[in-house]
Amino acid sequence: MKLALARPARVLLVDDNDTDVERTRAALAYAKLAVDLEAVSSGEEALAFLRREGRYTHAFTPDLVLLDVQMPGISGIETLRLIKSDPALKAIPVIMLTSSCRDEDVLRSYTEHANAYVTKPIDMESFRSVVQRLEAFWFSVVVLPRGD
Repeated sequence: MKLALARPARVLLVDDNDTDVERTRAALAYAKLAVDLEAVSSGEEALAFLRREGRYTHAFTPDLVLLDVQMPGISGIETLRLIKSDPALKAIPVIMLTSSCRDEDVLRSYTEHANAYVTKPIDMESFRSVVQRLEAFWFSVVVLPRGD
């Protein structure tokens, strides 16, 4: 089963760690599905992107958001809360993709309506495998709401 879109899947990655951003780009590039990936480094930027504010007036509506928990400024969990409390954004699936495995981060993420919580493996082979499984599930199995 293939993604029912006539365009590449659109993913917004929110992560302040440049190494993790590059690892995610590499893992997605390794996979066979066409993905447009945009990356921002803070919760504030993510919200501006999603709301098409400031320099993001021409931003796409993502099919999926990958959101880190631990970021400076607005935390990932607070960013998630703001996304899910906005009627224009709340239908966008948000996956917490993070190095945190703290029980309170997991519980709070699901309480704030995360669609999934995934911990980032350290080694690239395992990280690639996790990203490929996420990609396969979210873009080959799940029916997503149609964005713009």
